[in-house]
Amino acid sequence: MYESLFAHIRKFVPLSHEEENILYSMLRHKKLRKKELLLKEREVCTANHFVLKGCFRMYFIQENGVEQIIQFAIENWWITDYQSLDWQQPSRFYIQAIEPSEIAILDRRVTDEVCDRIPKLDRYFRLIVHRAFAASQQNLLFIYAFSGEERYHHFNTAFPEFVQRVPQYMVASYLGFTPEFVSKIKSRRPVK
Repeated sequence: MYESLFAHIRKFVPLSHEEENILYSMLRHKKLRKKELLLKEREVCTANHFVLKGCFRMYFIQENGVEQIIQFAIENWWITDYQSLDWQQPSRFYIQAIEPSEIAILDRRVTDEVCDRIPKLDRYFRLIVHRAFAASQQNLLFIYAFSGEERYHHFNTAFPEFVQRVPQYMVASYLGFTPEFVSKIKSRRPVK
């Protein structure tokens, strides 16, 4: 059931069969329906979530009622509100399944124990958080340094799996556009 998670961890640190069994015993599995919420605004995030199957979005609702997507996650990606998880404070975000999905859940209450029993996981999680932070920095660079059209084309090139699986209005929200702006970009013919 968790083979994709173990394979992902092995890309960063080796795990013995015994260590995999320890981790396996500490994980929970959950299936979510399309549009089902994993986390709601004002709830405290209590776990790290690894996507085994499916697609998720993390978003907040602006004062004007518009949803602003800040992250997508597909298979072999983690999705968690780290601030809420670490500080145990109410989240400002929603995490929702975009399609029928399955996740591996590592509860906050067992994370320290599993890392004590498998010290290599500390390194794994540190590397994952570093990559997530670097991706956030890269996203900010694109928002401030590139035109809307350049951001759209970069997203299409870098993440074609999202463009194929995520509705256009969600891609537009993530990139800070209206769906009409995305339609306009898509309708333009590339310059040859």
